[in-house]
Amino acid sequence: MLIDNHNRTVNYLRLAVTDRCNLRCNYCMPEEGINFAKNDKLFTIDELVKLSEIMVSQGIDKIRITGGEPFVRKDLMVLLRKMAHMEGLNDISVTTNATLIGPHIDELKGLGIKNINVSMDAINRETFERITRRNQYDVVYNNMIRLITEGFNVRINFIALDGQNTEDIIPMLELTKHYNVSVRFLEEMPFNGGSKEFQTIKWDFKAILEHIREVHPTYYKLESPRTSTSINYKIPGFKGTFGVIPSFSRTFCGSCNRLRISATGDVITCLYAKASTNLRDIMRAHDAEENITSAILKAVDSRSKTGFEAQEKYADVFSNSMTSIGG
Repeated sequence: MLIDNHNRTVNYLRLAVTDRCNLRCNYCMPEEGINFAKNDKLFTIDELVKLSEIMVSQGIDKIRITGGEPFVRKDLMVLLRKMAHMEGLNDISVTTNATLIGPHIDELKGLGIKNINVSMDAINRETFERITRRNQYDVVYNNMIRLITEGFNVRINFIALDGQNTEDIIPMLELTKHYNVSVRFLEEMPFNGGSKEFQTIKWDFKAILEHIREVHPTYYKLESPRTSTSINYKIPGFKGTFGVIPSFSRTFCGSCNRLRISATGDVITCLYAKASTNLRDIMRAHDAEENITSAILKAVDSRSKTGFEAQEKYADVFSNSMTSIGG
């Protein structure tokens, strides 16, 4: 079991398999993209399998595969097949933009990988294409609906962007009327590769809830796991649920149970912190398992108490792009 220096159990790993993405969402990176890592700087699939096994042996029982866009990696399913049979790993989840997942849906179901987060920041086609800078709306929408109707546990992640997509908050909620799906509205964060700076946001979780209350005044709060980053609600008569994630307000730090490892091996103990160590070179040297375990224990033992404390330590952390730190 991994226990951090604030007595928080860490059992959830967000494991990035690539920093590349086939969309160019304007809140994540500049239109021209970023300096993506060269292939030899990324973990191989065998290394990712070994790393996952080491992390599970240390008490991680939930791994979320992220990117960039995970399915950009042509060999991703090789990793997922191995992970599906990993003893002690109870929950394998995937976060995706749903552009490339279509051909793999049947196999994912066969492997028992049912928890899929779909990043979709607009239900209106023009808004979606303006934000993503790509013409992929039909593919994303159709794959999302297929995942929902075929029994996957789908959570749609919608980042509320002032002046861009907030008129889609209520229409996106309509999906929960007809489908057993969770729509989660996230606060915008300034991890965009340096293309935009801000210290405050208009659409924090309270503003989002107030906006929803104007149309659906009878929604009520649901019980959520203590470690959940999402505060969850239900509208009477709707099949699904919705939630808000205070990712900029950072109200959930006290129960944080997660660790991030980037596609290039950086261990990130808080989204608002810089990498504390790199595991790639350790993985490729002698005594990899012992030294990785030691590096993880050291990182977990020096976590910031809150995202605000981490931000104070790492003043230039917002120069990172979300795609380079695992979404």
